[in-house]
Amino acid sequence: MPAARFSHVTDWVFDLDNTLYPPEARLFDQIEIRMTAFVMQALGVDRPEADRLRQHYWHSYGTTLAGLMQEHGVDPGPYLHQVHDITLDHLAPDPALRAGIAALPGRKIVYTNGSAPYAERVLAARGLSGLFDGVYGVEHAGFRPKPDRAAFETVFARAGITPDRAAMFEDDPRNLAAPHAMGMRTVHVAPAPRPAPHIEHHTPDLAAFLARLRP
Repeated sequence: MPAARFSHVTDWVFDLDNTLYPPEARLFDQIEIRMTAFVMQALGVDRPEADRLRQHYWHSYGTTLAGLMQEHGVDPGPYLHQVHDITLDHLAPDPALRAGIAALPGRKIVYTNGSAPYAERVLAARGLSGLFDGVYGVEHAGFRPKPDRAAFETVFARAGITPDRAAMFEDDPRNLAAPHAMGMRTVHVAPAPRPAPHIEHHTPDLAAFLARLRP
C-alpha cells in the first residue's frame, strides 16, 4: 500500500499534459500539428523535414522549443502562444481527481513544459482551478525544459518546494529521473508501466491512486 511511502510528503508536484487529463484526450495531436507548422514557417522547410526536426529536438533537448532556441535562436514567446492555441472543448471536469488533489496535505503545484497560461486553461476545463498554490510553465525555468535537472531546481526554488518532502506525478518517464535523484517520491502516470530505477510507483488512474493515499 503506497500511503505509508507518502506519509512524509508535504509538497505535491503535478505535470499537466497526459497527467491531469487522460491521454485519450489527445491534446498533443493538436499541439504537434501546430509545432510542425511553426517549424515549417520559422525554418523554411517542408512538412516531412519539420516533423523530423520536431522529433529530433524533443529527443535531443527535451522539447521542440529548446532545440529551436538552441540551434536557431527562436523567440519562445510567439512559439508558446501559437502551439498552445488549441481547442479544449472535449476536456471534461473530473470531480474524483479534484477531490483527490484537494485532500492532499500541504502545498500543491503544477509544473509543465508548456506555458502557464495554457496550463490554467486546461485546469479550468478539467474543473481543477483554485486547487494549486502555483502553476509553473517552461517560462518559469528560463525556458529550460524538463528533464534538465536545472529546470526542476529553478522552479522548485521559485515555488519553495523541498524535494525530500515532495512527490512528483508525471507521464514522461524521463522527467522523473531528476526528481528521484533529488529525493522526491516519483509516480509514473500512464496506461502502461515503464519500470526503471527512478520510478517508484506507477498508476494508470491518478484519481484512484490519490484516493489510496488518504488516511
